This record gives sequence, structure tokens and C-alpha cells, in this order.
Amino acid sequence: QADYVVVEGVGGWYVPLNSHQSVATLAKDLGMPVIMVVAMRLGCLNHARLTAEAIAASGLVLAAWIANGIDPGLRSPQGCLHSLKEIIPAPLLAAIPFIGNDLVAEQVAQISGLFDLERLLLHNHSG
Repeated sequence: QADYVVVEGVGGWYVPLNSHQSVATLAKDLGMPVIMVVAMRLGCLNHARLTAEAIAASGLVLAAWIANGIDPGLRSPQGCLHSLKEIIPAPLLAAIPFIGNDLVAEQVAQISGLFDLERLLLHNHSG
């Protein structure tokens, strides 16, 4: 009875949930499209590419991805973002800048305005 259902993973694609299951196992069992969150920091290009390949190897659809600015010292966030757009075979849903640890209500509202849900819906209905 909802327009959207979001199931949040934790910590990464192969993080164990118990002795027999991982986030990947849960995603496969649910059969839902995946939205990958990329932590924008040194090594994110390699990590994102490996994760996107693992999602595809699991037989699931990578519906979109989110760039999450977690490192205020990242030397070239726009360069990384550009490279990720080339590497990841799915649309960018949102690019969230580094905000810090003290999130207030108005920042939450600003972040929610960054999400391009129309791009996600168009991408998933076109193929």
C-alpha cells in the first residue's frame, strides 16, 4: 500500500547479516532493484566498480546510485563524481555533499531535494 518500498542494507554488499546470509543474499531473496550508495573518498572509484560488478553478478538490477560526501578533504570530488558517472552503469539519483555530523531538520529537507526520483523512474521503465 505504498508507492515505494526501500530496504536499507548495512555496510556493504557482502556484509554478513548472520552466519549464512549477507546483504547480497537478502537483496537476492527480495528480488528488488538495488540503489548503491558510494562513499565519496579515496578509493571510491575502485570500490564502486567492484560493487556494481558484484550486484550484476548476483543477477540483480542496479537501478541507481547515490554519491555520499563523507570526506571533506577529498581532493577532487567533482572529478570523482564525473568518473563515477562513466563507470557505473546506472543513473545518479543524488549527489549529497559533505554536511558533517550535526544534521538539523533544514539540512534534511535540503538533502531530500537533491534526489532525482524522476530519473530513477524513467530509467526503470525504459529497460
